[in-house]
Amino acid sequence: MSGAIIAAVTPLLPIALGVVALIVGALVLRSIGARYRVGRLLAAAPRVSVAEAVAAAAGPPRYLRIAGRIDAEDEFEDEHHRPLVFRRTRLQVRDGRAWSTIDDRREAVTFEIREGLDAIGVASDDLDIGLVVVPRESSGTAGEVPEHVPPGTAPTTPVRLRVEQVSSVEHAIVAGVPTTVGDGRPRFAAGLGRPLILSTLEQDEAMRVLAGGSRRPLAAAISLGIGFVLLTLGVGWAVVDAIL
Repeated sequence: MSGAIIAAVTPLLPIALGVVALIVGALVLRSIGARYRVGRLLAAAPRVSVAEAVAAAAGPPRYLRIAGRIDAEDEFEDEHHRPLVFRRTRLQVRDGRAWSTIDDRREAVTFEIREGLDAIGVASDDLDIGLVVVPRESSGTAGEVPEHVPPGTAPTTPVRLRVEQVSSVEHAIVAGVPTTVGDGRPRFAAGLGRPLILSTLEQDEAMRVLAGGSRRPLAAAISLGIGFVLLTLGVGWAVVDAIL
């Protein structure tokens, strides 16, 4: 009797462990926050040509992805004389385990993504969590910049200046909803409950930037892989037992 019970329960063990591993992997990915969602959208959005995106702007809303060269008529320069189309500068203070933004400044000009002779604009006002570039940072303490932090901030509080910018000499991947503005020109914007994403990085590098150097994505991938293997083993075991 005990042998029969053990035989019946044994295939359930790897299945149960597999389910637990999958849940753990999913929870680890979700712990990364909104940037995990950005990475997932960047990888999963259907890829179309710029010409197809322009045509889609006249139809029902669709969340799509394109790639091409950044182009603009009026750039502005950074301190190294690089031509920019977008720059976001944030002054942040450490608040517990997170960073709190106390000053957020944007500079932008009208720009578009080109592929051959085809072009579509980008709604830079919609860029937020979906901007994926290599940031430049400088750090210090509140005591070093007392005129830039809220009154009462402890002098030892960590402070950082984070700069994210997009140059007109770069190529970019853009994901969003092609739409038209008042003048009828097509552009990519946020929509369908999803953010506008612009990345100037290759896919693998973009994922590393989104993870912020954390090992959590690797841990999640390992956990999910183990989960699928255990589920496959358990189900196969159960099938074999049923046949025999």
